[in-house]
Amino acid sequence: MRFTSEQRLDNGVLEREFTLGEIPGILWTPASAPAPLILLGHPPLGLRKMYPRLVDRARHSAAEGFATATIELPGSGDRPRLRAAEQARADLRRAMEAGEPVSDEIVDALLLPLVDKAVPEWQAALDALLSLPEIGGPVGYSGGVISIGVRLAVVEPRIVAAGFFAGSFMPRATFEEARQVTIPLHVLLQWDDEGNDRQAALDLFDAFGSKEKSLNANMGGHTGVPQSAADAAVQFFTRHLK
Repeated sequence: MRFTSEQRLDNGVLEREFTLGEIPGILWTPASAPAPLILLGHPPLGLRKMYPRLVDRARHSAAEGFATATIELPGSGDRPRLRAAEQARADLRRAMEAGEPVSDEIVDALLLPLVDKAVPEWQAALDALLSLPEIGGPVGYSGGVISIGVRLAVVEPRIVAAGFFAGSFMPRATFEEARQVTIPLHVLLQWDDEGNDRQAALDLFDAFGSKEKSLNANMGGHTGVPQSAADAAVQFFTRHLK
């Protein structure tokens, strides 16, 4: 891991950009250290586009004593494109513009290559982050892409709690993997999310094998998440990471 820049935000939060091989990322640490770590998941829109939302989440978490980190997903930002995902994205766009149902084949082609490549990268980032003296563990995962988060919850024992954002397409394999998830979960669902298959999100929640799982459902579209939902997520991580 090589740090490439740093700046001090309000309330003593230190923001540092880094690279891990060819993978860019950002680490935010609170003034108090060592701190538990939350990995910030996000959709594959690129860190530059997602930065305002990510830094807000990081500041909110730092106020409660958490460090947070994120990495650029495969095929996003300035990283090389995933050919299979690019073709699937075009097929998805055509289906939606024509008002046709999105097939399982399109969803699998869109997301499975991303999940297969992103999860080992998240694990490599976690190796590097946990070697830093300002990161004390334990570790949580917060956000989307939900299929990436589910896979991480299954294969990465260092993640002890997860907060998932429902609202994206999910491969068929994700429902099977959900049955293997046993860590505490907090799932956020926007009830009127225009891009979300609500029933699929509810079915996935039902499939999770965790004994402790909560569903925070709120009225409104994809960008209408209330502040109370963010507060509830931080409270969840405070219970399980501190």
